[in-house]
Amino acid sequence: MRIDANSALVDWHEPAVGAELYRQEAATAEAVSRLQEVAARARPVALAREHVLPVLEPLRTLLPDGLRRGSTVAVGDATSLALALIAGPSAEGSWVAAAGVSNLGLAAAAELGVALDRFVVVTDPPRDAWATVVATLVDALDVVLVRARYRIKGNDARRLIARARERGSVLVVLGDGWPEAPDLAVTVTAAEWHGIGDGHGHLQARRITVETSGRRSAARSRRAELWLPAAGGGIATVDELATVRPLRSA
Repeated sequence: MRIDANSALVDWHEPAVGAELYRQEAATAEAVSRLQEVAARARPVALAREHVLPVLEPLRTLLPDGLRRGSTVAVGDATSLALALIAGPSAEGSWVAAAGVSNLGLAAAAELGVALDRFVVVTDPPRDAWATVVATLVDALDVVLVRARYRIKGNDARRLIARARERGSVLVVLGDGWPEAPDLAVTVTAAEWHGIGDGHGHLQARRITVETSGRRSAARSRRAELWLPAAGGGIATVDELATVRPLRSA
């Protein structure tokens, strides 16, 4: 387990197969304790009482009111879209976290606007500690991005949803391991890489179609065309006059 100098990176190392049970328990207890220390650093500036958190300008067509505190947001397998969602609050001063997102790119996160000095990253917590780790993050931070390598128990999911509502955190869920219906689903329904033409060139940007659906205040569905990544990096709304050329099939 370590804390990275540029971001609060909690690296989980499970003992080798066959190690004594008490070593596993000690490693888990130590990791949770260190994580609680990191979360405590954020608590004084996190969890302000605004009802919503801001989103990046290109996402305002989809989320004109921002991210509602206490909500659960599902993004399927779209890691880059998840990073774009958490970048808005991060850029405005919120502490954010990711747990179990092993393919997370810190450079990509920074390019989208995530402040790495307020970004807690927990790499693949063990199954028996997963809910405890996420609860610790939800208790202290404004936005928590999670992915599980296995299906989460319904009771654990419901407790985390209740905790997020109580604390005013936003829980962003990647993958299909979450058993409960989200308050908001943000889904990439189409994607096309651009930049290659006539057999030459380089991939420059990806054009995606994103749709939202949900319940209560998110019941109205919305749709937007975005560049993610945009030709110059980050995220942008689609400019119909852009010169980026679509990837042609062979």
